[in-house]
Amino acid sequence: MSTPSRESFRRRSSAAESRRLAPFLLACDESAIAELEAMIATLPLCASGRVFIEVASVDDIGIVSVPSRMTVTWLARSSRSGAPGSGAACARGEALSRAVRAWADEMLCDAPESRAGEVQVWLGGDYRGVAPVFEHLVHTRNVDADRVTAPASYRLS
Repeated sequence: MSTPSRESFRRRSSAAESRRLAPFLLACDESAIAELEAMIATLPLCASGRVFIEVASVDDIGIVSVPSRMTVTWLARSSRSGAPGSGAACARGEALSRAVRAWADEMLCDAPESRAGEVQVWLGGDYRGVAPVFEHLVHTRNVDADRVTAPASYRLS
């Protein structure tokens, strides 16, 4: 039985390392769940990352199958408040925008080991949720705009 060469081991570990360092961030509201599921279907089984889905109420929460290294977070607007101190209800896109920006601030920090340059982002749904997330990722967290996929009609890049 032959043992793998050092070169083949290096190639395999390099490929595994690049997959580990390239997380996915997928975020949408209820209007884009079908597109989200299509996007998830294209991901490799070893994909890692986070999925955020904003819906109107807890009754709209469903099941979305993702690779085992991904986490899905459902954000029900009916159980969230609007702008702090306003007493207003959570507007469409607001819960999504807040959650994704908070995740990005924690996971894509300014540390040298930050994965901001590696993350692959897909955004779908209403402009009010997509635009603030895009702006935050690209202008605050320094994610390359080419790594962010958003509806073309929004002309964000």
